[in-house]
Amino acid sequence: MLTAFFGSLIGWILALAALVVGALIGFFLRRTSDRPIVRAAKDQAQKLLEEAQREAESLKKAMRLESKEEALRARGELERENLERKQELHNLERRLLQREEHLDKKSEGADQKVREIEEQGRRSLDIEHAAKEKLKESEEMVKEWIRRLERISGMTSAEARKILVTQMTEDARREAGGLVRRIEEEAREKGEQEAKRIIGTAIQRYAADHVAETTVSVVELPNDEMKGRIIGREGRNIRALEMATGVDLIIDDTPQAVFLSGFDPVKREVARQALVRLVTDGRIHPGRIEEVVEKVKKEMDKHVLETGEQAVFDVGLEGIHPEILRLLGRLHYRTSYSQNVLLHSKEVAHLSGLMAAELGADIKLAKRAGLLHDIGKAADHEAEGSHIQVGQDLCRRYNEGPLVLNAIAAHHEEEEPKSLEVVLVCAADALSAARPGARREILESYIKRLEKLEEIGDSFPGVEKTYAIQAGREIRVIVEPGAVSEAEAIFLTKDIARKIEEELTYPGEIKVTVIRETRTIDHAH
Repeated sequence: MLTAFFGSLIGWILALAALVVGALIGFFLRRTSDRPIVRAAKDQAQKLLEEAQREAESLKKAMRLESKEEALRARGELERENLERKQELHNLERRLLQREEHLDKKSEGADQKVREIEEQGRRSLDIEHAAKEKLKESEEMVKEWIRRLERISGMTSAEARKILVTQMTEDARREAGGLVRRIEEEAREKGEQEAKRIIGTAIQRYAADHVAETTVSVVELPNDEMKGRIIGREGRNIRALEMATGVDLIIDDTPQAVFLSGFDPVKREVARQALVRLVTDGRIHPGRIEEVVEKVKKEMDKHVLETGEQAVFDVGLEGIHPEILRLLGRLHYRTSYSQNVLLHSKEVAHLSGLMAAELGADIKLAKRAGLLHDIGKAADHEAEGSHIQVGQDLCRRYNEGPLVLNAIAAHHEEEEPKSLEVVLVCAADALSAARPGARREILESYIKRLEKLEEIGDSFPGVEKTYAIQAGREIRVIVEPGAVSEAEAIFLTKDIARKIEEELTYPGEIKVTVIRETRTIDHAH
C-alpha cells in the first residue's frame, strides 16, 4: 500500500511539472509568435506536453495496477493469517475440551474412591466395635472360669500360677539338663578324639626337657677364708659389690657358700658371674669389683640380646623388635614354679605352631603369640600391674598385632579368645604347664590349694563329700541322690567350676566330676 501511495504521488508530480513546462513554453511562444522557430518550438512543446501527459497517464495506470496488486497480496496474507489463527484456536479449544473431559473423569474416580474409603472406614469401625464387644465377653468368661476354678481347686489364681511356673521351670531344667548332657557327651567324644590326636601329634613332633633350669642364686667358695676377703676391711668390699650390682649378698654360717638375693634375675646373674670371677682371680677390692661388674654387665647385655635372637631363630620367626628380643633374653633368667619362662615360651610357640598346622590355621601368628604370651614377666618387677598388663603395654609399644595382645590376656582368661590361633596358644600354655615335671610347688601352698578345692566342693547343698585327686588337677564330688537330680548335677558341675575360677589361682586346668549314685540293697534269707 505504501508503494502505491508513493507511485501515485510521483505521477501527480510529473504531470504538474509537464504543465509548468508547457505554460512556460506557451508564454515564451506567445511573445515570439512572429518567428518560425518559435512556432516550431511551440509545436515541439505541444508534442512534449502531450507525450508527458500520455506517460503520466500510463504511469498513473501502472501505479494504480501495482497498488491494487499490492493490496490484493496484503489481503491474501491477512486472510491466510486469519485462517491459521482460527485453526490454532480451534485446536486449542479441542484440547481444552479433551482435558476438561479427562479431569471430569478423574474427579468422578476420586469421588468414587472417597466414597469407597468412607464405606470401608464405617465397616472397620463396626468390626472394631464388634471385636471390643467380643473381647469384653471373652474377658468376662475368663474371669468366670477363673472364679469357678478357684472355687473347685481351693486356691487363688496367683497361687496356681506360682505352682505352674515352678513345675514348668523344673520340667525345663530337666529337659535342658538332658539336652545339655547329650550335646556335651557328643561334643566331648568327638572333641576328645580330635584333641588327643592333635595334641599327641604336637607332643611327638616336639620334645623338651621335663625339668627346666632354675636360676642359681648360690656361689660356691673354695674355702671359708674367702668369705672374709669378700667382706673386706670394715665391709667395704661387700658394700661395693652390692652397690655395683644392686643385689644383696648374704654370708652366713653355711660352709663355703654365699647367697645372692634380688628381685631382678638379670642383676642377680650379673652379681653371680662377677663374684665367681673375683673369687677365681683372687683380687678383691672396690676398684677391681667395679671393673669386673661393668665388664660382666656389658657381656650380659650382649648375651641377653643373643639369647633372644636365638630363641626367635629356634622358633622360626622374624621381624621382631630388638627391644622385644632383649626382653625374651631376660626371660632366660626368670622362673615360674621353678619352670624356666623362656623355655616355657618356646615350648608354647612350638606346640601352638604344630597344632595350627594340623588345623590349617596361621602358623606364624600362632608361634608369635605363643612366644610372646609371657613377655610381661621380663619386666613385671619394674612396672606396676600384672605381667599381663605389662606384656600388653610392651607389645603395643613395639607395634605387635591385636591378636598377640589378645593372646597375652586370654591365656589367663582376662579376655575371650578372638581367633583360633589364640585358642591354640591358651591350650599350648596349659599343656606346657601341666605336663609332668614342668613345674614344682612348695609343699605348704600345694596342701592349702588341695584343701581349698575340697572346701569349695563341700560348700554346695546336696554334696556329701569332695575329694581332690591327681595333684589337684581333678576333684570328684559325691552328691546325695535324693537331694540332687541328674539334671541338677550338670548345673552343679558348672557352678563348682565357676567358683573355683573365681576364688583360686592355679596353673593349667582343674577337672570337676560330679558323681550321683543310687544303690538298692536287700538280703535274701
